[in-house]
Amino acid sequence: MKKYLLPTITVLAVALGLVLGMALTQKANAQRIVYHNGQWSLEQSKVDRLLQLMESAYVDSLNIDSITDEVMSELVQKLDPHSSYIPKEDLEMVNSELAGSFSGIGVQFSIQQDTVRIVAVIAGGPSEGVGVLAGDKLISVDDSAFVGKKMNNEKVMKTLRGPKGTQVKLGVLRAGTKEPLYFTVTRGDIPVHSVDAKFIIESQGQKIGFIRVNKFGETTYKEFLSALADLTSKGADRFIIDLRENSGGYMDQAIRMANEFLYRGDLIVYSQGRAYPRYEATANGTGRFKETPLVVLIDNFSASASEIFAGAMQDNDRATIVGRRSFGKGLVQQQMPFDDGSAVRLTVARYYTPSGRCIQKPYTMGEQENYEKDLLERWEHGEFYSADSIHFADTTTYRTKKGRIVRGGGGIMPDVFVGRDTTLNTPWYNQCVNLAYTYQFAYKYTDEHRKQLNQFKDWQSLENHLLKQNLLREFVAFAAEKGVEPNEAEIQKSKPLMVRLLNAYIIRDVLGDEGFFPLFERDDEITKKAVEILSK
Repeated sequence: MKKYLLPTITVLAVALGLVLGMALTQKANAQRIVYHNGQWSLEQSKVDRLLQLMESAYVDSLNIDSITDEVMSELVQKLDPHSSYIPKEDLEMVNSELAGSFSGIGVQFSIQQDTVRIVAVIAGGPSEGVGVLAGDKLISVDDSAFVGKKMNNEKVMKTLRGPKGTQVKLGVLRAGTKEPLYFTVTRGDIPVHSVDAKFIIESQGQKIGFIRVNKFGETTYKEFLSALADLTSKGADRFIIDLRENSGGYMDQAIRMANEFLYRGDLIVYSQGRAYPRYEATANGTGRFKETPLVVLIDNFSASASEIFAGAMQDNDRATIVGRRSFGKGLVQQQMPFDDGSAVRLTVARYYTPSGRCIQKPYTMGEQENYEKDLLERWEHGEFYSADSIHFADTTTYRTKKGRIVRGGGGIMPDVFVGRDTTLNTPWYNQCVNLAYTYQFAYKYTDEHRKQLNQFKDWQSLENHLLKQNLLREFVAFAAEKGVEPNEAEIQKSKPLMVRLLNAYIIRDVLGDEGFFPLFERDDEITKKAVEILSK
């Protein structure tokens, strides 16, 4: 008996210990988020138990999935302004914003007067293959009417995008045809481009390459490298990188871009958080443009990965930063999926520029509305017009590699500040622009003269043609029909701005961004300052 008693007691003790351990573990995990087999989930929290009780015992039937999404969104909104919960039905669209491609029909559209109008058809895309043309007005989708006051960009994208290989039937009205035309389009892969434009600016014998990057997505570095190579082959030996209105994206793409301009061992960025170990990104020395003169353009809407790139260039004394103070987003989000196809983007760390600056602007947990008003308050305070109006929350002194003082605690402050120039603005001009009548007129004019305008293959010749037309007078009459009373003194004062804007929008409708940006940037004050710096 003694021979078997001790092992039996030992086994029972171990078993009892396992049972108690499991019970304690379950209790300890009752309110914890756990990660298992590549998925994050909540283990029977108090909220879970309440939802289960509601589903099983509530007096009326409930849409528990909808309630769960609302509860999840409310919980995440109690955190910082950049953490977010993404329901299953929105996740694909949200991810596609930074992906290299998405599945759709391959058109660019705008909504005017409750109608979806096709602005451009992507070359080689599904719509081009069946005969959809720029200028078509979309009136039905799958035999259901697709017009009305409730039309918005989100609804259009959700309707036209879909799994690759699926079909959608479009009904369109086309100028010159009395009856609607119908096309069945098979959805396919549509590339998402990060580089809006690349072109050469010639100044004082110099060839300056201009590259505009609109976001940091999956293909940004590849596109950026291709743009550098293309402009270099055309003689560019100095560059302007335009990150204005670039709200960020994938941090690794910004790091890879920065690597092209830095020496081996130069710190690009580092990040750390409470449960997130410090991570440092340094240049590996393989960049091919380490000595190339460089200017980076930023503004109030440059954020996140844009600020990582600009901060790395500034702190390493590698480029001149020109423009206005950036947005101030220094938080790192990690997307964590749930079993039902939804996900949460949770802030897990803060990132810091090489000098040690955390450029995240101040915020209060759960106060999203006040955080979003920050840019409006900056504008009202005069920051968009004068550097003297800028207030920084962090009073710590930070220094660049060469000892220059830089500021932290609320965005990247440019080395050369360029305020907004409103000397030619008038109430008449502002009203026309704010009501989007300039954009609507440009589309209408392009649509009415499309055959003639399509004969021009470069923006210079098309601009020369437009300058010979009486566009301003046509627009004044168009705006008057919309209710904007003409004021001759204000029209003449704002004439240079209005003519430039109308020409640029028409050229965009005909030639795309590759025609729009060279014309638009030619007279832009921030770009002109960058050209002046690089020309010396």
